[in-house]
Amino acid sequence: MAGAATILTGPLAAGAQQTRVLRIGLLGVGSAEQSPFFGAFRQDLRERGWVEGRNITVDDRSTVDQYTRLPDAAAELVRLKVDVIVTNNTTAAMAAKKVTGTIPIVTIAGNDPVQSGLVSSLGRPGGNVTGVASLGRELVGKRLGLLKETLPGVSRVAVLWTRSESGTGAVSLTEAGTAAKLLGFRVLPLEVRDLGDFETAFTSMIRERAEAVVPASSAMLRANRARIVDLAARHRLPGIFDAKAYVEAGGLMSYGPNMMAVYRDLASYVDRILKGAKPGDLPIEQPTKFQLVINLKTAKALGLTIPPAVLARADEIIQ
Repeated sequence: MAGAATILTGPLAAGAQQTRVLRIGLLGVGSAEQSPFFGAFRQDLRERGWVEGRNITVDDRSTVDQYTRLPDAAAELVRLKVDVIVTNNTTAAMAAKKVTGTIPIVTIAGNDPVQSGLVSSLGRPGGNVTGVASLGRELVGKRLGLLKETLPGVSRVAVLWTRSESGTGAVSLTEAGTAAKLLGFRVLPLEVRDLGDFETAFTSMIRERAEAVVPASSAMLRANRARIVDLAARHRLPGIFDAKAYVEAGGLMSYGPNMMAVYRDLASYVDRILKGAKPGDLPIEQPTKFQLVINLKTAKALGLTIPPAVLARADEIIQ
């Protein structure tokens, strides 16, 4: 959508009139146009008065699964002179940060954004980056605990991961190994680098007699959730995932932040920045809403009975 400058009245900051159409750049992995998460982001912007074609334009430079394209895509957004860049993973945020130190970047940061060098601190990020930390590392053990509770006899669990997201996948894999030792089962790590690796990964799971699958928190894996859920169903592998969208696609269960709420939080950051706030002054937030979602239809198809204690803790049950 072209962003021609014109005199328009948009959301007001301290009584000032907006005099041009502002540009938002999307940079991430997965189709933003088809993403229900980015849909929530855009809806929240509309509710705050930012309407595409009226006072904002959105330039989407997201890629399906090619992390190697992110630097070029980030540079293109800088050339377009967008007013803010929104990313859905740490790698995309780092790519944007490398090509601009002035354009605000709002991101969902996996694991520890301070340790990754994305920001100086959570309370006062400094620089041009802010957003939400997804707590991917902290929730790995919780998911595996729920899986063990649901499948008490499980002894081998396959973990899908990708090393492309600035160490997020590797950290999740390490956390999974630590939790698995405490829970008494073995982790089978299977790396996914591109779309062609999914079939191979599931073939390896069956060969290694995996009894369940757990994808690491990953924007790329989440973007390919339909493929992952389909392969899991085909091979009759129960799984626990990091987002409700997997369960809506037919996955067994999920536990994690309410991703719709996380993306709406991104819209809140963008709203404040477009009204004049500096990203370095906006603290990195951590999710406060978590949800356990269970698909009973999938459980029945797999011949599983979800323990009453697990069902009782579910925030949502899909029949």
